[in-house]
Parts: sequence; C-alpha cells; structure tokens
Amino acid sequence: MNFRKKIFFFLLIVLGFANLSHAQENRMWIPSEANFAYSLMVESGARFSKNDLYDPAKPSFNDAIVQFNGGCTGEVISPYGLILTNHHCGYSAIQAHSTLEHNYVADGFWAKSFDEELPNPGMYVTFVRKIIDVTDSVLEGVTNDMPEKERQSRVDANIQKVKKNMSRKPWQDVEVKSFFYGNKYYAFVEETFKDIRLVGAPPSAIGKFGADTDNWMWPRHSGDFSLFRIYAGKNNRPAEYSPDNKPYRPEKYLKVSLNGVKKGDLIIVYGFPGKTQEYLPSFRIRQIVEKVNPLRIAIRDKALEILGKYMRSNDTLKLKYTAKFARVANYWKKWKGENVGISRAHAIENKQYLEKLFRTQMQNKNYSASDKAILDSLRNAYEQLLPAELARNVFIEAGYLNNPWMQRGFLLSIALQKVSDEKLSEEQRRRILSSFKDSDKRVEKELFIAMTKMLKENMPEAYLPGIFKNLIPEQTADWMMQNSALTDRKRMEKLLDLKLSDLQSAIKNDSGVSLAQALLFEYNGKINPDYQSAQADVNRLMRKYLKLQMELNPVARFNPDANGTLRVTFGKVEGYDPRDGVHYEPFTTIDGVIEKYIPGDYEFDLPESYINIYKKKDFGPYALKGTVLVNFLGTAHTTGGNSGSPALNASGELVGLNFDRVWEGTMSDLFYDPKICRNIMVDMRYILFIIDKLGKARNLIYEINSPKNN
Repeated sequence: MNFRKKIFFFLLIVLGFANLSHAQENRMWIPSEANFAYSLMVESGARFSKNDLYDPAKPSFNDAIVQFNGGCTGEVISPYGLILTNHHCGYSAIQAHSTLEHNYVADGFWAKSFDEELPNPGMYVTFVRKIIDVTDSVLEGVTNDMPEKERQSRVDANIQKVKKNMSRKPWQDVEVKSFFYGNKYYAFVEETFKDIRLVGAPPSAIGKFGADTDNWMWPRHSGDFSLFRIYAGKNNRPAEYSPDNKPYRPEKYLKVSLNGVKKGDLIIVYGFPGKTQEYLPSFRIRQIVEKVNPLRIAIRDKALEILGKYMRSNDTLKLKYTAKFARVANYWKKWKGENVGISRAHAIENKQYLEKLFRTQMQNKNYSASDKAILDSLRNAYEQLLPAELARNVFIEAGYLNNPWMQRGFLLSIALQKVSDEKLSEEQRRRILSSFKDSDKRVEKELFIAMTKMLKENMPEAYLPGIFKNLIPEQTADWMMQNSALTDRKRMEKLLDLKLSDLQSAIKNDSGVSLAQALLFEYNGKINPDYQSAQADVNRLMRKYLKLQMELNPVARFNPDANGTLRVTFGKVEGYDPRDGVHYEPFTTIDGVIEKYIPGDYEFDLPESYINIYKKKDFGPYALKGTVLVNFLGTAHTTGGNSGSPALNASGELVGLNFDRVWEGTMSDLFYDPKICRNIMVDMRYILFIIDKLGKARNLIYEINSPKNN
C-alpha cells in the first residue's frame, strides 16, 4: 500500500468512526456502563454526581425509576411511593374502575386520601437495584465452532447457574438478558411490587388530547399523565394486595422542579425502552423500507378506509370503533413516518458507507474467508428470511388483527386444543364471546372480504392454504353471515354450550371455522417454523458481525440495542426542521390547546372547567409570561417503553414526562439521527397545573412539593 493510500485509509477510519461516535452521544446507555455518557452530560452542564446516575451500593436515580406494568416506565415522586407515568400507560386501569355513575375516563379521578385510592389486581412495578456484567460466566465453555443448538443449551444452563448463585435479598429476583445478539450478558437484580393503586388521572380530554390526529405529531398539546401509588407489606417489602399494606417508603424519589427548561438545556431521560435494531445492515433496512413496511401499511390502509367509512356514517359505529381505529392507525402512522425518516436521514447510504469501511478494515486483517464474507452471508440470510417474514406479516395483519371473523376462529381453534374437560372452560368461553363486544356485522363482513382478498394477493404461494386458492371472498362472506358461528354471538353461544364431542362435530360444518383452522395450521406448521429457523440464522450471523466490528474498533463505544432493560439517554431541548421551509420551536402552550379546541369532538373537546380556568387566567405558580407551557421537545433517543420516563434537568430534578416521538423521527428504532429525531415530553408545570387547578387535589400538590421533598 503506497503512502497516499495509507493516508486515505487512515482518514476513512477516523472520519467514519468520528461520525459514528458523535451519533452515539445520544444513545441509550446501560446505567452501570455510563461513565462516558456522564462525562458528556457534565460537558453539557450536568451538576449531579456520577453516583447519582447509578450506584449499586446506595440509593441513586435508578432506585426511583420503575418498569410500569411490564411495558411502560414510571418514577417515584414522593416519600410515600407516589408514581408518575403516562395516561395511556394507566388507561386500562382508569377504564376498569369507570362506571356509568363514576366515569373516570371522561371526568378524571383524584383520590383525596389514601383510603380513596383504588387497587388494580394484576398490576405491578419493578425496580432495578443492581446491574452486573455476567458475560464471562454465561459464555463459559462456549466456543466459536459450537453448533448453534448446543451453544444455546450451554448458554441457558450457564444463565440458570448465574441466577442461582447471584447475591440478592430473599424478596429480589434476577433477570439475565442478552445484548449485542449474544456477545454480552448482564444480570439485573430486581424488586417487584404487586399492590399498585390508582391515585389520580385527568379527564381523557386532557390525557388523550389530540388522540389519533396528533399521535406521533408536533406541535402537541397533551396532558398525558396519571398517578399511582406503590403499597408495601411488613418491613416496607413487596407484598400481594392487602388492605393492611402501607404506602411504600422509597429510599430514593425524584424531586420536582418548577423552573422548567429553556432551549438548549440538558435533559436526561431514564427508563425501559422496548426494542431498537440499530445495527441492521443497509440491505436489511432497504428490505424493511421497500418490502416489509409497504405491505403492512397497505393492509392497514384498507382496514382504516373501511373503519373510517362506517365511523363517519353514524355516531354509534364511531363510538364502537374509535379504540380499534386508534390501535390500527398507531403503527400504520409509525411505519409511514419510519420510511420518511429513513429517506430523509439517508440511513441506507450512511450504513453502506460504514459497511464499506468495515470491508476495507477486514481485508487488511488476518481473518478467515468466511469472516471476510460476513456481510455477503448476512445478505443471503435476510433474503432467505424475507418470504417467511412477509407471509408472517400477511397472516398477522390480514388474517388476524384486521379480520375479526378469522380472529374469532383462531380463538375457538386454540381453545379446542387446550380443552381439558367435556366442555370449554368459562374463561375460554368468556374470551371468545368478548370478541363480539363493540362489533358490527356490516363492518366485520367488509373487513373479511377486503382482508381475505389481500391475504390471497400478498401471501407467498408456498404458504397459501389450498382452501383459499379458489375461494371467492364475497360468496364466502354471504354464507358465513347466514350460517357461521364466527359472525353471530347467539350462534356462538349455542355452539359453546355443546359438549366437546358435539362441538367438534358441529364446527366441521362451519366453513368459516374451517378457513380459520386451515390458516392457523399453515402458520403453526410452516410459516412460523420457517420464519424462526431463518431468523435464528440471521441472529447467529448478526452476533458474528457485531463481534467482528468490536474487535476491529476496540476504542469505539458500542451501545446495545434496547431490549426492555433499564437505560439512560440524554440530549437537549431543541426544535427541528421536518421539511424544507418548515421549522418547529420546541415548546407548546395552553394557548395552543384552546386554539385546537372543538366542542363535542372526541379528539379536541375540553372540559368546561378547563375553559373557565383559561378565561380567568388562573394559572397560579405554573405560569410563564402569562401562559402555561404544555409540551416540549428534546433530542434524547427514546422508543416504545420510554412512555412515562422522567425527563431530568442538569440538577437531576424532574422537569418533564416523556410520552411520544415526532413522526419523522420514528425511524430512530432503526437509525438515530439527532437532526430530526425528537422525543416529546409533558412539562411538569402543566402536570401540576392540572392536578391543582382542574383536579383540585391540593393533597397531592402538597405531597409532591412538601418540605420533606425539598
């Protein structure tokens, strides 16, 4: 290699990994491994100590953060175990407690004493007390040439040994998780509390303001928060629900600041992000953008078109299908934004550049031919995965989620496989019959016809059951409307009352059930096994690909993908430019809420009391220059699971509550770009304003801002 080429190669490495390192500053850090992140936070103005961020020996921020009910994040904000999380995270509990007499969804709920707080069977929160790198123990005896099945068996056995030998208190659990596709492993010592009670929630007009229209969007004006409390048993330890339990006394809770934030300020977001896939190669991103997402979007396009048509036709159908429409629209909108963001950020080109750098480095190292061809092997593995993946998505989207008749057929078929008596159990009957709730035969018939057509058109030939090949959806739908138990609750009730032998005979004459059984059989027998087998090959090669990158660049900082474990990320308060000629400031105010107000609209209506407070400008200590800030933007890297995460200021004080991302930045699950990726937070002053002025829950204001809290 001549001198000029050497210089070019050196610059390629430096520039390539300088860019990679810069992008990693806003990444999700494992708190126990966040020394570098902390140094960057200090450069940005952080005034708390590194041990405040995470300390296994004494209370630190992680001891005030909980995984809320397995899927969201929450934080303890008082000396009495008060938890703050999102309204959408607590919505099912709020809804479960609502009645015609006490409609907490519509009117809100505010407990004025401990005695008024409402228990929630099955709800739980989990603290992470310690994080330990156990990679060496988990990979003990594992070799590079080991068959994959044998490797996994050895890893599983080692994990069980780690969990058994891990030092912990009797009421604590240990969870061991894989990182970097199995290159590293961490153990998490956890405490789970199971007596969680509802304390407060704003009316859904506040908590879900903007609903579907504003979802994933900016400007945003949502008061997306709710309050719960942890109760503990004797000695302040986790316990099942009991009226004798007392409010949990935490070792650490977050202090609330009324100072807010301004543009450019540091924010730290702590929580439990669900899943990212940032190390995917360029050709996999292209598959997602060009093949996978368009398929899912097209199917949901059709479902939303049908639901929207009927919802616009009368208010009864609108009420029945509002929640269903929102569920379908949520990820439909996310996938569309993901594709837009990938294109705008030139994610595929950026990854191709890094892959070129990787190939160049590999050629100059003493690696085997198979190692040097790892990207080619990965490309082939993803091509092998794609047919089964597309079939799986067609099954999920057109065969299950958006096809109520087939979904009902699957429930019945699965129940028959698990029956242990002469009849289906009451729980099995309840689950099947509950699928008729908030349904309409006309809507379901049109969905069946459209989804079955899409299934026939998009299912790869090798995976389409023979019974579907000559099926005419319209004719089948007409027959099912008149005869199938899948389309009529009374027919289903009659069917489910039969003894098992009679039930099995009866469903043989139900062509709707036969269709569902054939599709389910194909999924369980071919689609899912082929998908899992191909995915296992991909995972094996991705593990090798990540390992090679780490070996080639030992000084680079690689951040593991999110996998539901505790992470800390940080950024700054900043607006963004979503499109040419469009600029968004990072703050919204209560004035914008009023501007969006549409009386009687399910998305933009407001309580009369809220309007009156605004007219009187009764903003109390929560005002700033004659208004109240509602939401703000930051550059922190978040994803699903970060809902309810605290946003901390440079002093480690609670200034906001994370609840969403901007539409153009939803591609951050695959590729984070600090220029357009933004997380959306509720300003803490707006939360306190709602609790105080709208909820009139002065007891909670005092608890959160009591002298013991300052």
